[in-house]
Amino acid sequence: MRRGLALGAAVALAAGLTGACGGDAGDGAGGTAAAPAGGKPVVGVDYPRSDTDFWNSFITYVPRFGTENGLELKTTNSQNDISTLTANVQSLIGQGVKGLVLAPQDTAAVAPTLQQLTAKKIPVVMVDTRPEQGDAYMVVRADNQAYGRKACTFLGEKLSGKGKVVMLQGDLASINGRDRTEAFNECMKADYPGITVFGEATNWDGAVASQKLQTQLTANPDIKGVYMQSSFALAGTLQVLKQRGLLVPPSDPEHVFVISNDGIPQELKEIAAGTIDATVSQPADQYARYALQYTKAAIEGKTFKPGPTDHDSTIVQVRPGLLEDQLSAPLVTADGGTYGGVPSVKADDASLWGNTLGR
Repeated sequence: MRRGLALGAAVALAAGLTGACGGDAGDGAGGTAAAPAGGKPVVGVDYPRSDTDFWNSFITYVPRFGTENGLELKTTNSQNDISTLTANVQSLIGQGVKGLVLAPQDTAAVAPTLQQLTAKKIPVVMVDTRPEQGDAYMVVRADNQAYGRKACTFLGEKLSGKGKVVMLQGDLASINGRDRTEAFNECMKADYPGITVFGEATNWDGAVASQKLQTQLTANPDIKGVYMQSSFALAGTLQVLKQRGLLVPPSDPEHVFVISNDGIPQELKEIAAGTIDATVSQPADQYARYALQYTKAAIEGKTFKPGPTDHDSTIVQVRPGLLEDQLSAPLVTADGGTYGGVPSVKADDASLWGNTLGR
């Protein structure tokens, strides 16, 4: 997943698109044909869930960028269930979609569905997650290992390299959970060996995260840092800290430093209020924008190559035949400072999607 894979690659910018691409119309993934002249291409989007602020934000952006790209959208919601996703894909195929946007939370179990779509020559753009097996036209995702490293560095610097932290992991059946976990642990071991990390698997479940944080604080009341791998754990973490009298300003010696991943509006408000300290802004708006742009490009027969894009990202080849556009995901803090060489932006920065949602 290293950006270095892209060095030296040939790059050409497609008119009206954003990314390194080449090839003639008609030679795209699976040879999928474009929509008839004068008609809008029909694209299916399966929303992975609607029980988190991040994914609800993504859902609000999809229709906007569907219109912007001249697409007719058919949408379903798999609610974090792979069998529902499989059934939804069958329904969308029956509705005549020419391309699909999927964001499966179980990145291994989606392989048979991807194989079926490849056989039917229906291109797939994956959002947020990357399949363990199977083909996709493009993966639109931020560098999740960078999430873990940024969280590690921020907490490591805030704790001056000593103390105890809890990592509220996502689902280790998801490549996102694994990437964030492995990178955080590796960074701590290499750069902050004086910090003890308690890793807690939560399956992206806020109630589970809250209970496990409570248990760890009971066993280790001197914990001074929490890394939430997603905003799913935000409300529960704040509640637990408040119950224990630990929801105090950063200047208070009892303060527990908290960093999250997502960049939802509530996280930005909590950073400004001093109740949490940082997040990594996962670009919900750009996920929707570029997922639909790449799907349209697939239908039109365009192809892409590794290399830098014109939207501050890099397309990398993660394995033969699978490309990933790794979008920018900045560290967000109250002061916009630099931590261990990692720059950040202030929580009120106008460039953050969490400050512009709904405008």
